[in-house]
Amino acid sequence: MIRINLALQGGGAHGAFTWGVLSRLLAEEDIEIAAISGTSAGALNAVALKSGWVTGGRQGAIDNLDWLWRKVGAITDPHLSAWVSSFAPTAHLWAKSLEYSPLYAAFDFTTRMMSPYSFGAFNENPLAAVVDQFHYDTVCENIGPELHICATNVRSGKIRVFTGDEISANAIMASACLPSIFQAVEFTDPATGKSEAFWDGGYTGNPALFPLFEKHLPDDILIVNINPLYRNTLPTDVQSIQNRVNEISFNSSLLRELRAIDFVKRLITEGSVPQGAMKDVLVHMIADDGLMNDLNVATKTIATPVILERLRSAGAAAADAFLANHKADLNSRSTVDLTDMFS
Repeated sequence: MIRINLALQGGGAHGAFTWGVLSRLLAEEDIEIAAISGTSAGALNAVALKSGWVTGGRQGAIDNLDWLWRKVGAITDPHLSAWVSSFAPTAHLWAKSLEYSPLYAAFDFTTRMMSPYSFGAFNENPLAAVVDQFHYDTVCENIGPELHICATNVRSGKIRVFTGDEISANAIMASACLPSIFQAVEFTDPATGKSEAFWDGGYTGNPALFPLFEKHLPDDILIVNINPLYRNTLPTDVQSIQNRVNEISFNSSLLRELRAIDFVKRLITEGSVPQGAMKDVLVHMIADDGLMNDLNVATKTIATPVILERLRSAGAAAADAFLANHKADLNSRSTVDLTDMFS
């Protein structure tokens, strides 16, 4: 059995790419997911997978992920959405048309000019209706993958990782709370017993890798990356600049942890630390920067069935390519060249 950990990034509706990746990985009977660290959309995917796994094994996890994204995109028939997608324009043209639509223009203007606190009790995250339907008795079970859900403590500015029976609807909503759109999620933190306020975990850990360094977990961490590390074109309009700033800031914590892993791996290789004193993490990544370069902040924010279907299909294809090229490398060696990444 090949045992791996998963690190699932946040990125709004682009998390549907991770849906496709996870569904493909779950189809591999000889791959066991030992632990998952997830932020925002990554947290939603992680919780859906775990809840479905506990009640129905691999197929239960796949079915629960399908249910989640049908709810997010109001997709009632996955065959219909795939059919509609085949006749729709390219992802780039669809993203541009959405970006310049009156709906998105009104949304963008409102979030720039008004605080989410201006709307009082009417400012409710639409994800709440979905998150409340998760069965937290199964999410917090000690069987199946360990879960680590990342949020940002507003007052301290520090990362907060919820795990085990700390995971609740509040923790998931906190992990996905963008402060320009939603009021901070406030609840009693089980770790402190005090009322704390939380924002999106992407600011401090997108996702956090350090919970996956524990000795009882496998060495392999497979990162599902949905915020492109590199963009070919220079952003010049307001929306593109905002989107790239968001991507850079949400990737920065991940890159810091990867740089630390690279440093430790060099110490181990050089014999500067005793063998086994520090974990020799094996890093892997599944991404589709080409597709993500064609999308934008509008497609992250507004979940449309066409884009969700294309993201799901792209995620499944990217996972399929990774398995074809690197499945034999799992539990053996890293497939991400960290030295090249930071050179």
